[in-house]
Order: sequence, then structure tokens, then C-alpha cells
Amino acid sequence: MTDKIAVIGSGLIGRAWSISFARAGFNVDMTDKSPTALETSLGILKGGIKDLANNNLLHDQSVDEVFGRITPQKNIEVALEGATYIQENTAEVLEIKKEVYAELDVKAEPAAVIGSSTSGLVASLFTEDLKSRHRCLVAHPINPPYLVPAVELCPSPWTDAPSMDKARDIMERAGHKPITINKEIDAFVVNRLQVALLHEAFRLVDGGYASCADIDCAIKDGLALRWSFMGPFETIDLNAPGGIRDYCTRFGDLFERVGRSQTNIANFRGELLNEMERQRRRKLNPDDIRERTAWRDRRLMALAVHKQQAAEIIGS
Repeated sequence: MTDKIAVIGSGLIGRAWSISFARAGFNVDMTDKSPTALETSLGILKGGIKDLANNNLLHDQSVDEVFGRITPQKNIEVALEGATYIQENTAEVLEIKKEVYAELDVKAEPAAVIGSSTSGLVASLFTEDLKSRHRCLVAHPINPPYLVPAVELCPSPWTDAPSMDKARDIMERAGHKPITINKEIDAFVVNRLQVALLHEAFRLVDGGYASCADIDCAIKDGLALRWSFMGPFETIDLNAPGGIRDYCTRFGDLFERVGRSQTNIANFRGELLNEMERQRRRKLNPDDIRERTAWRDRRLMALAVHKQQAAEIIGS
């Protein structure tokens, strides 16, 4: 019997999760407190599925097959009925999370595991007072989840092992690559890595060392080419004849010296932001951001196809 997934929230992330689960064969009930938002989401959903079909990313399924597995539900009780896993995608506001989880605690099936898409709120902040808090965890996607397979699974101090195992199983069956975070930490792993990189990028622009465009080039035409198929530890393990220890012996002094100069907190507001916005607006008109976002997703689709084919031919 196919597991039923309940998706709470029909915004950008909720829609993306619905596509990801439905493509993997799950039946999905998507619900939202706003009937208008729920109705509007359906057309956007089908458009996203069509884009996947155009890039051979539906695994030999038709658009109608995948779309047909997603059912909009105005009534949350109906959406939760029979669901073995619930993906919550409400606003990144603590009080809203607490309110939603209090409702889910009462209305969800007793064995259902509940994952939150929160980008930075650890689960203990909004599940501590719940009767069934043992089944609650963070399942943080990288947007959009139907194109980016990594998902962070982070327990609260009281999340039990069977709930983490069940969430991992669901994600793997949906084609995702779970990252297990052993204990709670602010912003989890992916965002912490992104924040560290952004701090240095902001500092470099602020110091006049490079432009936004050249720093983007350093990543997209430099580091990210390797990072698209291997991470930082494998990168340095392969960048010295004797592996990671050899690499750290050769470059440890340099990295420690640079690290000591990277302690200032970057200013993400004020005149620096004004200058970076001026640079970005010269590259991209505000009216073209939506079109450029669609371009990004098409490039991600092409990359997903390439990685799949390369893994089959070269190995992963």
C-alpha cells in the first residue's frame, strides 16, 4: 500500500514538496488555511510538473499521473487522515509554528511522523509542550526540493530514533539524500555553510577586493564545479598525493592564518548592501528576477539530468 503524505501549506516550499513526493509515487494531500492560496497553487504545481517532464525528470511517468496523486484539501482533518508522514511548511514565525504543531499533535494519526521545513528554527522551540513530541523533527529542504535532493534531518532532544528512521526512509524513497544532523544547532548544516561563505563574500566586497560579479564567478566557474559532485572533505582528500593529512600538512599554516582574519561579522545591511544591490541591479533588472529564477530552475534540471547520466556512465 502506498504511503499517504500530508503537506501543510501550499506556498513555494509546500508545492515543491508535493511534486517531489508525488513523482516518487506517494499520494499527497496538500492543505492550506487559505482556500485561495490552495486553489492558486494547483496551476503552478502542474506547470512545475510539466517542466520536469520536458527535461525527462518524471521517471517515465506522465504529467497527469504525477499531478493526479496530489489532492488539494481545504479541511486539515481530511488531509491528515491516514497520513503516515506530514511535511509542515508554514511561515518562519515561532508563534505560528507552535500553533500549527499544537493542532497537528491532536489531529494527526498517532503513528504519523511530522517534519518541519523550517530554515532556522530548531524543533525544540515549537514542540516542547506537545504530548507526542517524540515524533517531531526538522526536515529542511534545499529549494526547490524536487530538483535538489539533499534534505537535512535534525531531531530535537526528545525525537525518538524510530521517528528519525521513518523520516529517513520516506525521504530516501522520495529520491532525496538525507543529511543526518546529530543534535540541534542554529540554522542546521547547509545554511551554516552558506552563511560562512556569504560572510566572506560580503567582507571581500566591503574591503574592495573584488566585485559581486567576480565573486560569483569564483564560485560558479571555480569551486562549485567540483562541489556539484563532491564535497569539501573529498575535495581536499583528492587535492594532495597523500590525501587529507597531506593536504592539511601542506596548507594548514595558510588556512589557519587566513582563518584568523575572517573573524569580523559582515554587515548585511547599510551602505554595503546598497552597493551590492547597485551592482546586482546593473546585472539584472528587478522586473527580470522572476524570469531569471525560472532560468535557474531550468539549469538545475539540466544539471540533475547530467549528474544522473554521469553517475551511470562514470560512477558516483
